[in-house]
Amino acid sequence: MTALTRFCLVRHGETAWNVERRLQGQTDIPLNRQGEDQASSLALALQRRGQLFDALYSSDLSRAHSTAQPLGHCLQLNVTLLPDLRERHFGALQGVALHEGPALQPEAWQAYAQRDVHHELNGGESLLQFAQRVRNALERLAADHRGETVLLVSHGGVLDVMYRIASGQPLHEQRRVPIPNAALNWLSHDGTHWQVDSWADESHLAASLDEL
Repeated sequence: MTALTRFCLVRHGETAWNVERRLQGQTDIPLNRQGEDQASSLALALQRRGQLFDALYSSDLSRAHSTAQPLGHCLQLNVTLLPDLRERHFGALQGVALHEGPALQPEAWQAYAQRDVHHELNGGESLLQFAQRVRNALERLAADHRGETVLLVSHGGVLDVMYRIASGQPLHEQRRVPIPNAALNWLSHDGTHWQVDSWADESHLAASLDEL
């Protein structure tokens, strides 16, 4: 019988740009005070639950790494930084607020809003390129940690792709599930197939903002 590999996926805590509904992409925006509190609450909740993990990985962007650090401290795990877990590069849309997009970058905004899987957003990654990067990273981690339980801190777009990998939802469809800051999302891999076990558990948090 093939051992089951489990992943607990966490989106980083809240940032000022989350509050402003501004696309961050790979711009390195720090956590705000609420995000720091969310990271601490999450770490203490997992410690109280006695949840055990074999490894802890994080995007190398500071909002993810700063979320992972208290987790590593409370769970006594080293944080391994993986650039492949970065958010999608949004090209000309990085730093653009949702209400500004149609006027400031109409072509890129239309491609973003309509989920054109081939468009690179004028200097960024296409959805296909981004999803392949995320899939390669996830499958590599599953192979390296077969039969183990892995905690992974990343970004809303990355978690959306991982959900699609496990659920079979196509890239061109609009997102079906919420992706709150610092919530718990569980996937498993049996050696052949991915499965979504639970999603968007934020019972340990007072408040969080959904992914754009």
